[in-house]
Amino acid sequence: MQPTTSGTFRVLAGTRDAEEWLFLDVETADPTYVPRDAVDAGDDDLRPGYRVDATVAWDGGDPRVTDVEVRDRTLFEFVDGADTVFEAAEETWRDARADGAGMNADVTYGTDGEANGVVYTFAEQAGERDLFAEFRDGVRPLEPLLGRLAEGEDPPFEAFVIRPVAEPFVIVYLVVEKGGLLADTVRDTYDCPRES
Repeated sequence: MQPTTSGTFRVLAGTRDAEEWLFLDVETADPTYVPRDAVDAGDDDLRPGYRVDATVAWDGGDPRVTDVEVRDRTLFEFVDGADTVFEAAEETWRDARADGAGMNADVTYGTDGEANGVVYTFAEQAGERDLFAEFRDGVRPLEPLLGRLAEGEDPPFEAFVIRPVAEPFVIVYLVVEKGGLLADTVRDTYDCPRES
């Protein structure tokens, strides 16, 4: 009998190998790296950021994901080496520095006065820590930030993790409306088109 585990996972693109997915347990943040061809869902059915219910079975030490059901089609995008920093992120960082804090958050609003996102800035860590890589690789999950946003808004969202070239901070921008004007503007600004 094969050992199996069932649960809810956030799907990330594998960074060890382009041909694998990282299934990150949303409760424990335990990672499971799975070859893309060992997922019983078409590659078109998964995108980085999707939240799924799935069963992982190990056959001789090799994982296979079965019974995949997508629960939330939130999209993740990671932008490394950005030349541009948008104004809301700059202001959020300035406020963090003024308060002597290593992290800050602020709500952004559209022209209609409605909240359309939450921007976080995190100070880059000196030494061995690479905050951008920790978000990208699931070492530092985005789940708590997404959970907070979901208390007042309904997913799916779009989540952008951006490391500017010339700034000492990492930006996490959670956009409320997937496929909306703001998400499209961020994608155009950072040249990261949405996968179909």
